[in-house]
Amino acid sequence: MTIQITVPELGESVIAATVGEWHKQEGHTVTIGDVLVELETDKVDVEVSAETTGVLISILRQTGEDVQIGDVLAEIRPTSAATADGETTSETKAAQTNTTTDAEKHKTQEAQAKVTPVARRLASEKGVDLAHIEGSGTSGRINRQDVESYLNQQKPAAPAGKPPEKEKAAMPSHSEAESQTPGSRGEERVRLSRRRRTIAQRLVEVQQTAAMLTTFNDVDMSAVMALRKKRGAAFQERHDVKLGFMSFFVKSVIGALKAFPPLNAEIDGEEVVFKHYYDIGIAVGAEDGLVVPVVRDADRKSFAQIEQEIRDLTQKARGRSLTLEDLRGGTFTITNGGVFGSLLSTPILNPPQVGILGMHRIEDRPIALHGEVVIRPMMYLALSYDHRLVDGREAVQFLDRVKECIEDPEAMLLEG
Repeated sequence: MTIQITVPELGESVIAATVGEWHKQEGHTVTIGDVLVELETDKVDVEVSAETTGVLISILRQTGEDVQIGDVLAEIRPTSAATADGETTSETKAAQTNTTTDAEKHKTQEAQAKVTPVARRLASEKGVDLAHIEGSGTSGRINRQDVESYLNQQKPAAPAGKPPEKEKAAMPSHSEAESQTPGSRGEERVRLSRRRRTIAQRLVEVQQTAAMLTTFNDVDMSAVMALRKKRGAAFQERHDVKLGFMSFFVKSVIGALKAFPPLNAEIDGEEVVFKHYYDIGIAVGAEDGLVVPVVRDADRKSFAQIEQEIRDLTQKARGRSLTLEDLRGGTFTITNGGVFGSLLSTPILNPPQVGILGMHRIEDRPIALHGEVVIRPMMYLALSYDHRLVDGREAVQFLDRVKECIEDPEAMLLEG
């Protein structure tokens, strides 16, 4: 008797996945709860675990294959069926051969169950034992930064004028150098992850289906920066989270959405669905692509609650532990290219939403104020919108309302 391991339910609107890396191989002994394989979906990675204790006798779907809900991934022979009359089956023998009694290797396997695929590949390439690395991600998950930090700590100081041993080993021998074609350039092919493929597909679809336009404005950040400087320390002491810029923009956007409802709506066939709730997506740059976790009912939350939720969602995104619920829905999105140094950009819509606000880096610039030229910390704002539903006048007024709230934070109280 064998137990089939199938593709589980993947969440709302997710029906397919791509097989990621297998944590167990054919012949390995597995116990209930052991992670067998990771599945890459459009939104999050899903771990598939063993449902019984036994021997993994066959892997039916290889890394890189696309699968759907219900497809059989592997087969396990339960322990009770693996032996008969005291005789050991070939599968059990293979499992015994592959079972390590070395405590350090066992520790490494445990660490690998809590490591991102990117970090695992980097560790494999560099020959790093993951048992020696402490993960900084959610639930101690090891990410790429942890591996890179470990590698940097392990680099010995090389004597002046003498190349490191690793570099020596990497240098081609005289015969190898001669065999290389002069002027040749290396190439590497890497499979696109399902998430990256989905991102690419959706970005193209947006450009083809939505009448996307972008309007720009700039905002004086002086008032917000002064408020953060005055209240920031007390805010962090009371709420155990920093008072960032994002909560101000979330509150400002909600005030503007209330004033201009079409930007909080979506087109569904020949109907417009107006949302009377405010679920704000916050774009986060993760290892394998941009993700947009959602702060739900943001209009009902305080500055502290918004900052705490954004912090938690960002940590989950970078630790690859976001759930489908974290990413579901969203009525409007904010993206901050300024954290990467962007001065100005055109954000692309996150369908079916019809609006997205782009923040950028703060830069001291001369502006005319009350007939004088003064230096102020300025930020460019960009609002991309679907012209099928939102007129240019509404878009400009929306962005002007956001500017008004940021330049006069007290106005946010009046906006609710």
